Amino acid sequence: MNQLSIIIVNYKVKDLLDNCLKSIFDNSENIELDVIVVDNNSQDGSLEMIKTKYPQVNLIAHPENSGFARANNLGFRETKSPHLRKGGGDKHDYVLLLNPDMQILPYTLENMINWMDKNPQASVVGCHLIDQNRKTLHHIRRFPTLGDQLAITLKIPHILPFILNNYLQKDFDYSRASKVDSIRGAFFMLRRKVYEELNGLDERYFIWFEEVDFCQKVARSGGEVWYTPTAECIDYVGKSFEQVPRGVTQKYFQNSMLKYFKKWHPIWQFIVLKLAWLIGSLVGKLNIKSKVKT
Repeated sequence: MNQLSIIIVNYKVKDLLDNCLKSIFDNSENIELDVIVVDNNSQDGSLEMIKTKYPQVNLIAHPENSGFARANNLGFRETKSPHLRKGGGDKHDYVLLLNPDMQILPYTLENMINWMDKNPQASVVGCHLIDQNRKTLHHIRRFPTLGDQLAITLKIPHILPFILNNYLQKDFDYSRASKVDSIRGAFFMLRRKVYEELNGLDERYFIWFEEVDFCQKVARSGGEVWYTPTAECIDYVGKSFEQVPRGVTQKYFQNSMLKYFKKWHPIWQFIVLKLAWLIGSLVGKLNIKSKVKT
């Protein structure tokens, strides 16, 4: 039987998590599942809901919100090792990092496992993500460069949106399987041994860039990241983020971007980006003051 560990990091989205878990168990008839939910101190009734409706879930109640990367690593340590599985480990040894605002569809998991069985070159794989209206969500990205991240920092796309076309891969064909730079962390399927060998997600990231960082590690270790349309999943997009004040999420994004560049790019690029963030912050404060005076 196909075997899969699913790790879900939850933060204050009880109803969406309920929908996500129901969709998993309703659409996994031919899969031996190991589902782990790490709750980042939601305090919204999520823990009680899981204990009552999904006793088969391995629930980890974290006493604080420690971020996406650390929570996933904690969840991974609780997944069943191959030698603990009935009959021992076999080739179906995959892990799926899944956001709580996702909805699994019939054959999503089975098709993904079958695709990975047939494509051993793929270390990490993402599927076709759609919104609730069944429209394609454009989520494939190239690795960040100084140019596109400077543009984002200085809010240039508000005036010239086409400036990010290359970074956002606006011309990407979502009807074909392709090797890519990075995929969305909302549905992040990978081989267990890859997660282990690359020491999981970098816990220096709180939110954002942790999946890009992992894809970068995969690429530099000789592995490959792939997208396949062989399976679909509904993504309700960023509902956990909506629980965090906008100013706080902006700070998380800034910190993660800078950490990524300090880790993977020449130090001068990190310095340029840091200065750009400082300039952007000063300009923003000046604009606020001028509006108050008028």
